[in-house]
Amino acid sequence: MRNEAHALVVIDGTHGEGGGALLRTALAMSALTQQAVRIQDARGGTKYPGLDIEDITLIKALADTCNAETLGAEIGSHLVSFQPTTRPKGLKGQITSERNASKRGSNALVILNALLPVLARSGVYSSLFVEGETYGSNSLSHDYFANVTLPALRHTGLYAFPELVRAGFGREACGQVALDVEPSSLVGIDWTERGSLRSVKAIVSTASLPSTVADRIASHLLRMSQNAGLKLLVEKHDLQAGERGAFVTIWATYDRGMGGGTAIGTTSIRAETLAQMAFEELLEWMSTPSTTDPYLADQILLPLVMAESASTFTVSQLTRRFLTSVWVVKQFTPIHITVRGVENGPGTVTIQRV
Repeated sequence: MRNEAHALVVIDGTHGEGGGALLRTALAMSALTQQAVRIQDARGGTKYPGLDIEDITLIKALADTCNAETLGAEIGSHLVSFQPTTRPKGLKGQITSERNASKRGSNALVILNALLPVLARSGVYSSLFVEGETYGSNSLSHDYFANVTLPALRHTGLYAFPELVRAGFGREACGQVALDVEPSSLVGIDWTERGSLRSVKAIVSTASLPSTVADRIASHLLRMSQNAGLKLLVEKHDLQAGERGAFVTIWATYDRGMGGGTAIGTTSIRAETLAQMAFEELLEWMSTPSTTDPYLADQILLPLVMAESASTFTVSQLTRRFLTSVWVVKQFTPIHITVRGVENGPGTVTIQRV
């Protein structure tokens, strides 16, 4: 990977999905390649343009890893500059989520996943705590991160060990996740065919709810899996949290590939419906030959970009979010990333250094 400490990469924040994934990819690539970046029209492709709370939390954490100089790192800012001055180093201690006037904070797992490739390449051991949401709607959850993302990344040689200290349901929550990250030398993966099914597992996480809720969710998951001819192992976790919540994570592990489904409970969703939502998302992925689901593809991209050897994997859906992240990576490095397929369809991704 080239190191051009004095090069400035200018990113159009409206490109592609024009949101948080673009920002996180650009900031992480800046830290990893030691190239300054200026992001114009930040989050310009969303209904709420300008930097949000989660962006500020990440910028501050990444700046600590490489002593970066920043400009425009303020809530609502449409222009932000990030200039690393040293190579990334490890992090230790607490990362507290920034919060707005309504007490809305960050998703702790989104922050951790963005930091992960930078910390893995720092050459030192990191041990940190991140505050914020741990279970939310349309966002990375602790159970998926711990049981799908990190096991998949172990195939690249990246080792990280999470611990849920306190659950947090929703962006106003004060959950906490601890993560130890080992310095890693990353290698590529060849996930062109996923091979045999090894296991199907699920976790039902609840907080401040009657035990019958988790029992109903687990029973319905087992009933649906039996009807589908799948042997399912279910764990029920009764969590400590400052609010009530229910979350379902279900995933399948193959010889060469992983994918899953998730669903978060609300007062209007029955326990059986919650189980069905997650199960159907899993089955939708399992019905394809792809080795990753769309969410995992996002999460393994940067570690594979930093790997010493080539990688190939298939994904059940090429989202605009993923294609945007690929575009951002290419602004920082001449690495070859070949994506075969069209947006919203299945695809094959090959990553190889020049």
